[in-house]
Amino acid sequence: MALPKQHRLRHKKEFTAVYRYGDRSHSSHLGVRGLRLERGELAVQLPTRIGISISQKVSKRAVLRNRIKRQIGAALHQLLPRLSDGWWIVITVQPSAVECEYGQFLRELEDTLAKLEVIQ
Repeated sequence: MALPKQHRLRHKKEFTAVYRYGDRSHSSHLGVRGLRLERGELAVQLPTRIGISISQKVSKRAVLRNRIKRQIGAALHQLLPRLSDGWWIVITVQPSAVECEYGQFLRELEDTLAKLEVIQ
């Protein structure tokens, strides 16, 4: 289940801004960077946008990388109603994530997003 279009980071400039200026939080299988958009009242109204980055270092097989992205997307879809507005978030996947399952991704995302204070 993919994230709705309004909740996706799509442009390289957005990813670069999050990597350059965002705060970091890590778990054993995922790295999360979050950038709070500080634009007064406008930031509160903008939906949180999320991007998932997974390199070939995780797995050479595209099938495995896409499966991991789908599992993370499904976990994010479940957490979406609890996320604060006005954030850009990039999730990077570590090579050890190949052996993870959906439940573990959900727990790790919840913990790392709570550390960044993205979850209400």
